[in-house]
Amino acid sequence: MKIGILTSGGDCPGINATIRGVCKSAMNHYGMEVYGIHNGFRGLMDGHINRLTEDSITGLLTLGGTILGTSREKPFKKTSAPDGNSKSSQILKTIKDYGLDCLVCIGGNGTQKTAAKLMEAGVNVVSIPKTIDNDVWGTDISFGFDSAVSIAADAIDRLHSTASSHQRVMVIEVMGHKAGWLALYSGMAGGGDIILMPEIPFDIRNIGDTIIERLKKGKPYSIVVVAEGINTPDGKKAAQYIAEEIEYETGFETRETVLGYIQRGGSPTAYDRNLATLMGGHAVELISNGEYGRMVALQGNKISSIPLIETAGKLRLVTEDHELVVQGRRMGICFG
Repeated sequence: MKIGILTSGGDCPGINATIRGVCKSAMNHYGMEVYGIHNGFRGLMDGHINRLTEDSITGLLTLGGTILGTSREKPFKKTSAPDGNSKSSQILKTIKDYGLDCLVCIGGNGTQKTAAKLMEAGVNVVSIPKTIDNDVWGTDISFGFDSAVSIAADAIDRLHSTASSHQRVMVIEVMGHKAGWLALYSGMAGGGDIILMPEIPFDIRNIGDTIIERLKKGKPYSIVVVAEGINTPDGKKAAQYIAEEIEYETGFETRETVLGYIQRGGSPTAYDRNLATLMGGHAVELISNGEYGRMVALQGNKISSIPLIETAGKLRLVTEDHELVVQGRRMGICFG
């Protein structure tokens, strides 16, 4: 059996560990051949494919990024190639030309949606969720999330000393366009005083009042953790807007820090290495059993899978009754 494997969307720690998990399981246990597809779905259109060997996957467990490269190509958008053939038709031709029996697609929400469309087009597909935002519906955790939380929490830890020394308000912006998981987990782990997420509306006056109340209690500095996707007027950047409004409301000196792509780089945590390895192995098990059209998922403490059709187009979002939000409010943390 020949398996094609690709990575799509943004990079994150743990992708290479997943590729390794797929390849080692497929080659050593099931005797399958694995072909690496470069630059996501674009590689399927261009035929940028090569066979992977034990040598080509050496050292992947701790390596950040993706050795296969990635892109945000969406082949099922209603556009046509110059020769008149649709992108999806090119993909189907490539799969046939290379004799691929199945595709393993590693990626976030957009990738899951594309994988579901490939399934509908008759391709044998198994997908693995990947995102630092942790917003893929159907899995409790995606690899990359724990690594990003660790990076963001470390940055928040470092800002405490500067905020305390200068008696400032420090606003730190973390990733999360529509879901606030990264802001919530890193903010709680890093001792944030105010945590703002796209899912929970905020009132800037409440934020100002919280900072002033902290001053009255003898706490002259505050840490504000902000997800990049919070609602701001005129398309202003989240951290910039919140910092400006805090200065206006309180008169306190406020500085912003945007972590940006730092959150996606570097070596995965031990947790993400193990999760990626387990997910990669389970994907191959599904293939060996002929269980296609499924996404690997962590549910509780068990690696399982769900139908791709169930996750495509959905988001896993923070709710106000989440245990970390509830506990945070009990401790006096402001969520807006």
